[in-house]
Amino acid sequence: MPERSKPAPVSMERLKNQGCVADGLLSEYHPENDEFIRLINRSECYYLHRAIETWRKPPDFQTVGYVMDQIEKKEVVYGMFVAEAIDFRADYINEFTGKPFDFRTMCRKGSEHIWGEGSCKPTFGSGEYREYIKLITEKAIDAGIQSFTFGQIYMQEDPDNNRAEKIVSNMRKYAKEKGVDIVIGAQTGSITDPEYLKIFDYIEGGVGIDGEGNVENGACFSKRGGCWALLWHPEYSSKANNVLLHLDWTGIPDDDLDIFARMTREKRSETLKRLYEKFDTEKTGFLLPYFGVLYKDNGGCYGPKKRFYSPDNNYSCKDEDTINTILKGI
Repeated sequence: MPERSKPAPVSMERLKNQGCVADGLLSEYHPENDEFIRLINRSECYYLHRAIETWRKPPDFQTVGYVMDQIEKKEVVYGMFVAEAIDFRADYINEFTGKPFDFRTMCRKGSEHIWGEGSCKPTFGSGEYREYIKLITEKAIDAGIQSFTFGQIYMQEDPDNNRAEKIVSNMRKYAKEKGVDIVIGAQTGSITDPEYLKIFDYIEGGVGIDGEGNVENGACFSKRGGCWALLWHPEYSSKANNVLLHLDWTGIPDDDLDIFARMTREKRSETLKRLYEKFDTEKTGFLLPYFGVLYKDNGGCYGPKKRFYSPDNNYSCKDEDTINTILKGI
């Protein structure tokens, strides 16, 4: 796809105040993507988080360009998710060499089939994976993408040699050469090393709500094993540049988004307003939900199919007006 005109510099304040989780918008994840495009065009969103999704599927930049051409908003920042899951059977050309990538060599040892058949966790320790990241992020920058989020970076990091700093530095260098202002973030989990966290413009994670929409005060979410980090806690936020928070989703019944979708419409409205206000601070911002995956038998409201959440007034949740009111600051 051809390079686009240079987008305006990123406003981190607006990223935190007018951010929306638009998972897979530019990858056509939504089964009725034309409706998703219309929803975004009606919205008050400035930042479209994870608009390019790479979970187990390399990005198709022709599709990205096709969808971008239909977005009517003048000021918008698109995000790309660099996922902690690849499909080692994928067929994708390395445009630096003209040959197909060997995705199997990107896998962390022992992680094959971890997220279903053919999946694995990629590792920064693989030169092939680093080259894949270089290609897709540079093509994204050329396309006008300005925010990059590394999924669960502790799964991707090379255990013998922290490589994130060099990868991030190379991305920033390329963007500068191209005259595109970018921000780079990561899902850092329970990492507390300030030097590592400060590599990124923001860290990102879920809020961990209960059925009433309340959040806990500790550093780790009590309902999960290990430490499912609550990143607004000073244990993390004090050491990071910025923190982006959202309703977490992976398609299981006790995820934030599933719990949220099972609430009444009034409770959802109350929950979104409260979370937005709570995390509207100098360091943190709450991203409003525009698309995400639900458990197939979740039982609450849903979007185009039972497996997906959407606030669109054309579907059953009808949270669109509440979200636009919040984003307008009324």
